[in-house]
Amino acid sequence: MASTRAAIRYAKAILEIADSKKVASEVSADMALIASTITGNLELSSFIENPLIKTETKKDVVSEVFVSVNPVTKSLFHLLLENKRFEILDAIAIEYNNLFDIMNGIEVAKVTTAIAMDAALEAKVSAKIATFSNKKITIENTIDPSIIGGFILRIGDKQYNASIANRLQVLKRELSN
Repeated sequence: MASTRAAIRYAKAILEIADSKKVASEVSADMALIASTITGNLELSSFIENPLIKTETKKDVVSEVFVSVNPVTKSLFHLLLENKRFEILDAIAIEYNNLFDIMNGIEVAKVTTAIAMDAALEAKVSAKIATFSNKKITIENTIDPSIIGGFILRIGDKQYNASIANRLQVLKRELSN
């Protein structure tokens, strides 16, 4: 877990710099792009994590891929070059956005649904979120057909399970008693 601690340290440092230069939200957009690009691209991910590739080469490629990012984000690339830590770039990007959300009072609601959310389900979820939290909420939707229907909502350490699979389990337990 040392790389996670390191990622948090780097993310905090970059957030402080970005905040002092009033570009924290621009850098947040960069970090979201970096995290989704690395996560969604196996070749890039393998390249960054490959210990046989020179750190200088990694920096050159990353700088080329993310050529239009903010100078503060580019300073992270220089820092990772100096410290030979490019393998934690995506972890830093994710941690940065977590810290950025906390700093701005934004909480992430993880909503699991059996199918993509429509307006009616989103309204139900939003109503439930309002009972959990009065912060600004960003909804992250994950689709899992095994819950059959309804939704499972997680905000921080709180969970609300309104899935049909859960109701069936409860019914099954009640009937067996």
